[in-house]
Amino acid sequence: MVTDAQQACFEAGIKFGSLYHQFAGTPVSPRSTRSLETAIAESIENQPYCESVTVAVDDDAVADDIDHENGYTELSGHLMEVSMRITYEGVTVRTRMEMEDGYPLMKLVEVVDAGD
Repeated sequence: MVTDAQQACFEAGIKFGSLYHQFAGTPVSPRSTRSLETAIAESIENQPYCESVTVAVDDDAVADDIDHENGYTELSGHLMEVSMRITYEGVTVRTRMEMEDGYPLMKLVEVVDAGD
């Protein structure tokens, strides 16, 4: 049988997969980073067990990635920092996305079981 902690971790993975693969490739410019951060966070927070999502898009990195005259680039992992808090049956999972060797990895930061 799956434990509550395992289910909480699974839920965190689902949220990260949804977040990254839904929004990667979204056009973004330095003018639209704040609204995109809000849209991503609020979208993922709609999902069950999701307590909070924090998205920070790096304006300078976005500007540096723009390589044409249309004024935008595509959102990708190296342009943002993401953290989440998922709570399932008294277990809270904290996660974050960070770049490792040029690849965005979703990581468990902490798993806290209120029953322990």
